[in-house]
Amino acid sequence: MIMKNKYLIILSAILIVSCAKKTETLTSKNENVSSYVDPFIGTGGHGHTYPGATVPFGMLQVSPVNGISEWDWCSGYHYSDDVAIGFSHLSLSGTGIGDLADILFMPVNKAVDLSTNPISRDSIPYKSSYSHKNEKATPGYYQVFLENHNVNVELTTSKRTAYHKYTFKEGDTQSVVINLGFAINWDKSIETFLKVEDEHTISGYRNSTGWAKNQKVFFVAKFSKPIVNYKLSADGNTTDKDLVKGIKTSTQLFFDGAKNKELLAKVALSSVSVENAKDNLDAKEETFETTKSEAETLWNSALSQIVVETPTDSLKTIFYTSLYHAQLAPVTFSDKNGQFRLENDSIVTAKNYTAYSTLSLWDTFRAEHPLLTLIAPDRVSDMVNSMLAFYDTKKILPVWTLYGNETNTMTGYHSIPVIVDAYQKGIRGFDAEKAYEAMKNTMMQDDRGLIYYKKYGFIPYSLLDESVTITLEYAYDDWCVAQMARALGKEADYQYFLNRSKAYQQLFDKKSGFMRGKSVDGKSWNAPFDPKHSNHREQTDYTEGNAWQHSWFVPQAVDDLIAIHGGNEIFTSRLEKLFTESSEITGDNVSADITGLIGQYAHGNEPSHHIAYMFNHANQPWRTQYWARHIMDTQYNTTPNGLSGNEDCGQMSAWYVLSSIGLYPMNPASGEYEIGSPIFEKSTIKLPENKTFMIEAEYVSHTNFYIQSATLNGKPFTKTTLSHQDILKGGTLHFVMGNKPNKNWGIKNKAQQLTKK
Repeated sequence: MIMKNKYLIILSAILIVSCAKKTETLTSKNENVSSYVDPFIGTGGHGHTYPGATVPFGMLQVSPVNGISEWDWCSGYHYSDDVAIGFSHLSLSGTGIGDLADILFMPVNKAVDLSTNPISRDSIPYKSSYSHKNEKATPGYYQVFLENHNVNVELTTSKRTAYHKYTFKEGDTQSVVINLGFAINWDKSIETFLKVEDEHTISGYRNSTGWAKNQKVFFVAKFSKPIVNYKLSADGNTTDKDLVKGIKTSTQLFFDGAKNKELLAKVALSSVSVENAKDNLDAKEETFETTKSEAETLWNSALSQIVVETPTDSLKTIFYTSLYHAQLAPVTFSDKNGQFRLENDSIVTAKNYTAYSTLSLWDTFRAEHPLLTLIAPDRVSDMVNSMLAFYDTKKILPVWTLYGNETNTMTGYHSIPVIVDAYQKGIRGFDAEKAYEAMKNTMMQDDRGLIYYKKYGFIPYSLLDESVTITLEYAYDDWCVAQMARALGKEADYQYFLNRSKAYQQLFDKKSGFMRGKSVDGKSWNAPFDPKHSNHREQTDYTEGNAWQHSWFVPQAVDDLIAIHGGNEIFTSRLEKLFTESSEITGDNVSADITGLIGQYAHGNEPSHHIAYMFNHANQPWRTQYWARHIMDTQYNTTPNGLSGNEDCGQMSAWYVLSSIGLYPMNPASGEYEIGSPIFEKSTIKLPENKTFMIEAEYVSHTNFYIQSATLNGKPFTKTTLSHQDILKGGTLHFVMGNKPNKNWGIKNKAQQLTKK
């Protein structure tokens, strides 16, 4: 009996420990991952992010505005600042051009003069200082204390409604300034309108021009207290009427502060009309606290699509903040009823899909959109349908859309690889034939240098600036069109566009190893030539960079690029030199976008993002592992300066998300991911049908970043690529890591290389 009890005690102990372990594992998987996100990362340096409140891909981004129009204030906010002039409802995340900051609200505790036109921030009468010590941001929530007005500001949002909560000092005047004339950077108002509709409601619109040439924003705001007094102003003239129109309009609203210290406001926008804004406004039962809680829930769900396990909290902070930034844009653009406005003022209705805008395609086609095929595949078709809606108006696919406007910013037509990537991965929620028609028509028109590209097989440097970059990007877009043509059985088109996609061969100078500007005669090079030279956006062969950074953009044919270099040895020697060359950039007009330098590799701008993974194709995957890890370690951190360049609507962060789990879409439309160097012990990707794909890195550490061996679902795995379809099947990719390169893993023998070719 004593012996039996002894065994029962031991068995009970084992069960308790086992249950504890299961509980611990379950807890780690269901933890509040949004708590690791720091929205202030990227708000310093040249990151150009904003700290304000939004939900995943939300219509509104309600955020503080500092009131300075300079490059590092493109989002309206920079961490170096400590003055606020208000809180706007539209913000750009990490772009290099400043716009938006529309519909500015500012709580104040005194009457201010709105009749004067401030010539600088210093002369704005309602500005206020604040301290970062009294400022907080989490996914879906922002708070700051305005020192000059003794007001605590809290902000949160749902998908289409912003919630403001202002807590005034007891006994103080409770007032809100609304300014529709304020603009940052390139933006300026053309016509604005304000109307006090009733004692709780104000509405209006703002028509402006800037980066978005024809931007119309309609709004409605409902307050928790009656408006007891107000002043309306238009272009310096104040009126007691209940409505006002002008180039610049503003108002100061006063509320009864006797009953309590809190004033709440709900604000909704629309690109179509005030009526649509009213329809977008959340129902009455929604409160600030319930909305804040729901925003946190939405973010936890979005951020839990990839669960990483590591004992290093700082790595979790970088990872989940990156995953957060990668889901801020594109933004919801269609109203609840499906309507949205295009730049020609036509009103379109999105039927059975949500329309999106803020498509920073020159950046996001590289990694953010491929990431979304993994973590938000249900949204990808809607984004493609949004591009096709823009195509309907111009018969050309979009380049960079902002609030329904085509900005024509940057080079190439990279909506094309986004569409092809989606189709290649089995995403079918759009008309494939229409999408193909759109891609083909776009690449067969004459605008933006295509007339020269078609005539000469490349773009001569004397006919168009940035000719090398544009030629290389059109060649890639052509390759993407060819893949779609083949998938749809259009063999003649496949051969035509595949042949055009070899245009990079025309610009390769074998002697120097660089892609160079070539003359109309197809023989002579642009000289003199300095591969380190940068001349920002004028009289240059390269976009926001130099020959060192742009000569590697042939993701569709890396094996051929290696061959024209003269083989693996020459190619890898030149590629290694990119990272070890001096970081001097020459020229009198150097692009400010060339940041995050490792040698001449510039991680702070997107053209460099795929380059480290090219070693895989030259039979030196350990170099990919080394440089991918080095970039992760040196170009990202947990401070406001934690991004080495413009965030660019999610691309800088998507690079980290994918690279840190050991994968990267070097050729974004290939349906394959290159193997890099996983930084986490375990990463779990949640998939449809309750499947998961796990990536394990045994023995991984700060020094153990080289792959020693690998198995896929228990079987030896020696390839340096993994297909999207293999991931969708679910399973486990297990790596054993070490501190020295295994130069036998991932190596293709000559027979394999010949077969692939």
